[in-house]
Amino acid sequence: MPFNRKPQKFNAAIKTVEIGTGDKKVTLGGENVFPFYAFDGEIANGPKVGVEISDLGLENEVPGVKAYYEGAASIGEVAKKAAEMEGADFVCLRLEGGDPNGANKSVEELVAAAKEVADAIDAPLVVEGCKNVEKDSELLAKVAEALQGKNVLLLSAREENYKAVGAAAGLAYDQKVGAESAVDINLAKQLNVVTTQLGVKPESIVMNVGSASVGYGYEYVVSTLDRIKAAALSQDDKMLQMPIITPVASETWGVKEAMAEEEDAPEWGSREERGISMEIQTAAASLAAGSDAVILKHPQSVATISKMIQALV
Repeated sequence: MPFNRKPQKFNAAIKTVEIGTGDKKVTLGGENVFPFYAFDGEIANGPKVGVEISDLGLENEVPGVKAYYEGAASIGEVAKKAAEMEGADFVCLRLEGGDPNGANKSVEELVAAAKEVADAIDAPLVVEGCKNVEKDSELLAKVAEALQGKNVLLLSAREENYKAVGAAAGLAYDQKVGAESAVDINLAKQLNVVTTQLGVKPESIVMNVGSASVGYGYEYVVSTLDRIKAAALSQDDKMLQMPIITPVASETWGVKEAMAEEEDAPEWGSREERGISMEIQTAAASLAAGSDAVILKHPQSVATISKMIQALV
C-alpha cells in the first residue's frame, strides 16, 4: 500500500519584517510552514544570517576572525568587510563597550560608532546594546534617532525598558524593534502585547526570545522556539507571529569550550575549531527549531550555515 503524505499547511503565517533599504534589504518571516518544511509549502523568505562585529574591536578574537579583517583600521572598515563575508545577509553591531561595568563608553561615542558603521555599508544593520537596561534605554533611543532612514533593527527592548526603546525605535524614528525575553513563551507573548499596546506595529517587531550555547540548558531554548512556532501557526496566535532573531555568537564564544586555551585543555584540541563547532551547532539547532535569523561571528560558521539554509529551503 503506497504512502500518501499529506502536506501540513496552516491558514496562519509569520508576519514579515523588512530590515534595511534598497536592493540589499532583507525580509524576515512570512512562512506558513514549520522550519525547513519546504515539502509542505513554499518558503518565500529563507532564514537569514548576520555577522556580529563589536565596538571593542578585534583584540580578543580568535586568529581566523582577525585574519579575515586584516587591514581594517576602523569600525567602518570592519563593518564593510563583515557585509562582504560569504553567506552574510546583514551586519550586527554589538555596542558592548557601553557596559558600565566594562569599558563604560559614553552614549555619544557609541552613537558615533553606529553612524560610522551605517554609513560604511549598504547591507541591512542590526544594532545590539550593551545589555545594561538603563544604559540601553538612552543608547538605543539615540541610535534610532541618529540612523533615521536606515531602517535598522534595534536589539533589544526588554520588559524593563520597552517603553523607552519601543517609543524611540518603533514610533518616533520608524525603525524596527527587537523584543527580548528570557526563554519563556509567556514572557515573549506578554512583551509583544505591551509593545503593540504602546503603538508599535506588529510588522515592526522582531522577537529575540533568548538563547544559550548547545550544552548549556539549550533544551529550554529549543522547546520555547518550538512552542512559539506551533502556537503562531496552528493556533493563529497573532501575538506570537513575529519573526524570531537569535544572537548566537555572543553565547557560543563565551563558554569554556570556546575559551579554554589549548595548553589548559590539550585533549580538547584547537580552541578555534571548538568555537566554530559550538557556533554552527547552536545556529543550526536554532534555525531548525524556528528562528528566522541567526547572528554569527566566524567566517567559517557564516558560510556553513548559509549553505545549510540554501540546501534546505
